[in-house]
Amino acid sequence: MSGSAAGGPLVSVVMPAWNAAATLERAVRSVLGQTYRRLELILVDDGSTDGTWPLASALAEGDRRIHAVRMDANRGVAAARNRGIALARGECIAFLDSDDWWHPPKLERQVHHMRTSGAAIVYAPYDRVDRTGRVLATVRPPPVARHADMLRGNRIGNLTGIYDRRIGDGRFLPVGHEDYAFWLELVRRAGWAACVPGGDPLACYQVHDGSLSADKWRAARWQWRIYRDIAGLGPLRSGWCFLHYAFNAAAKRSRRGGAAPGTGPHSMDSSTS
Repeated sequence: MSGSAAGGPLVSVVMPAWNAAATLERAVRSVLGQTYRRLELILVDDGSTDGTWPLASALAEGDRRIHAVRMDANRGVAAARNRGIALARGECIAFLDSDDWWHPPKLERQVHHMRTSGAAIVYAPYDRVDRTGRVLATVRPPPVARHADMLRGNRIGNLTGIYDRRIGDGRFLPVGHEDYAFWLELVRRAGWAACVPGGDPLACYQVHDGSLSADKWRAARWQWRIYRDIAGLGPLRSGWCFLHYAFNAAAKRSRRGGAAPGTGPHSMDSSTS
């Protein structure tokens, strides 16, 4: 992990936003309120039609760490994140969507763990919350995730992932489970990823009713496509990985007492349920 004279690497936070006027300021404030101060926020308005862009512009005028850009049309979250990555100046990149938020020590603890563990990718526990902020469940991922582990199901909630750019920038593909495909490739490059120790959640992921991943058959098709078309696995290994994926999804639903599992393209639930 590369260092920096002012106490650590510059972290670029990429935040896509589409028609997010109601939640954007909370997400932005959670980034600006980090105890780790060496950061920039790349705020990408993905062709919003509400008040998102005026709000983003105003927030950027109020803090020089914010760089607000606007897509010429709504191109989707993958394209917006890729634009943010291309504009990022930091040595590390993290992601936060405009309806989620971080707790203040999130980046500080992750940068520290990157230094002490030698991991190029670090993730963290997080809470799944409803629109009022009520905690529905806490996701506590395993301490280490290797590529073989990731093939069995995503271990990295996108709102908690951070990576050192020395492993090369990832690219989000316009496919279902785009977050899973992104982190699967980065973990393949890095060899492994590490979870911040301690178990306390460092972020909040807002669950939305009617999310895409609530359609389990569609999610299963997306998962199979990632194995075959993106990871390039043969049919036998794809089938073996898919069985693990299905078993983990069933176990997760059982642990939650039949409640609908994770619902979001940027959570671990999107690729394990």
